[in-house]
Amino acid sequence: MPSLNAATLERIAPELRPAVAPGELRPRVVHFGLGAFHRAHQAIYTENAAARSGQPWGIVAVAPRSTGTVRALRAQDCLYSLTERHPAGDATRVVGSVVEALGMRPDAARVEELLATPDVTTLTLTITEKGYHRRPDTGRLDTAAPEIAADLGAARAADRTTVVGRIAAGLAARMRSGGAPVSVVSCDNMAANGAVLETVVRGFVAASPWPDRQAVLDWMAQAVAFPATVVDRIVPATTGTDRETARAALGAHDSVPVVGEPYRQWVLEDSFAGPRPPWELDGALFVPDVVPYQLTKLRLLNGSHSALAYLGAAAGRTTVADVLATGWGQRLVRDLCAEVAPTLPAGGPDPAAYAADLTERFGNPGMRHLLRQIGSDGSLKIPERWFDALRSLRAAGTGTPVLELALAGWVNATRPGEDGGQFLGTTDPAAPALAACWREAAAPEDTGTVRRLLRVLGAADLAEDGTLVSAVAARLPALKAGRVEL
Repeated sequence: MPSLNAATLERIAPELRPAVAPGELRPRVVHFGLGAFHRAHQAIYTENAAARSGQPWGIVAVAPRSTGTVRALRAQDCLYSLTERHPAGDATRVVGSVVEALGMRPDAARVEELLATPDVTTLTLTITEKGYHRRPDTGRLDTAAPEIAADLGAARAADRTTVVGRIAAGLAARMRSGGAPVSVVSCDNMAANGAVLETVVRGFVAASPWPDRQAVLDWMAQAVAFPATVVDRIVPATTGTDRETARAALGAHDSVPVVGEPYRQWVLEDSFAGPRPPWELDGALFVPDVVPYQLTKLRLLNGSHSALAYLGAAAGRTTVADVLATGWGQRLVRDLCAEVAPTLPAGGPDPAAYAADLTERFGNPGMRHLLRQIGSDGSLKIPERWFDALRSLRAAGTGTPVLELALAGWVNATRPGEDGGQFLGTTDPAAPALAACWREAAAPEDTGTVRRLLRVLGAADLAEDGTLVSAVAARLPALKAGRVEL
């Protein structure tokens, strides 16, 4: 069977081809993070916006680390397929909005050129929470982190290994070559992601040895925007079955297909510094304030996802749909959303309707979203997804039984496994520190373990809440036995 590329595209059924001819697009957007989510989300919005506007918005996708996907995309002329998993069946099509695929270090000169050119007016990122290198206590850039410290001392672009350092240096080069306005758009699941990104990038510039660093900071304040965003689409890891589905639909071999649920959403703060793709033509929503949407998504969808991951894994389940098929999965989602809803600001989606949509989306049998994937990097995810809501509710004297159960699920998942990893197969950058909390424990349900784990996550205030800690610890014996008791 032939491989997917520009030469074989004409053999594919017209309705399965890209919405716009790839050869008509130009490098106008640079995206850092060449993962499945970007290719199933922002790349789709950008392609459809280009098709409906007639404007040549093409994406240059940059892989910060691994170049395997870069090589695979180049071999396919940057074409790949997206399969939407509908309950009634699959729908596959080719995506053509990516016009170049680069490795951040091997192709450093080309990346530097693109960041400085006025033709590129939008930078986007999907680098996950850990890619921002923030201090857990202040939220500012951790200049002592080895990778950041190395980047601050790097003399060449090719020596920089962090996206934060690469963007900061690129913005400095842009200022020095004329200073065309540009918008830098975080698409990661973090509260106030635009402000977070601005803080770490400005922190890098301020800590740099550049003689003109203050001039760069002053220019950024006038010419660089960091709009906040909310992104939403469930994009599970691609499997061999997914590759066979794409192959059968296209009549060509795609080595880098992606799959996603039918639902997708993008909410953006309407605060851009220059031209941008007209994503609203494909349904993106531009609003003055994304906070109501952001907190709804973080606390209800992402919060429920994390709870399902840890509790479902404890009960021996593998995917989100598996958990929703139990007698308690849908109830967990509804109850958690109802518990957290009072902490949400006005102006966002209706929490009850949102929860109902979540149970339908999570229960889609066509999706195989692995609990292990969702539960990984929990030390970075759950503080934003659970802790602020937990603090607000407890300060108001409101009971928090569902969040306590969810937190117990995470505590249970941090137990050291036999192979040196985590007990339920998740991974976490803080895994050694989390494992050390258990080695000091006298028993799995020890309240001291819960306190130590919370402190590792920077939640000393919650660790001192004796009622909360005791309630979480009391849930552990049942979870260790594989029982989820709502």
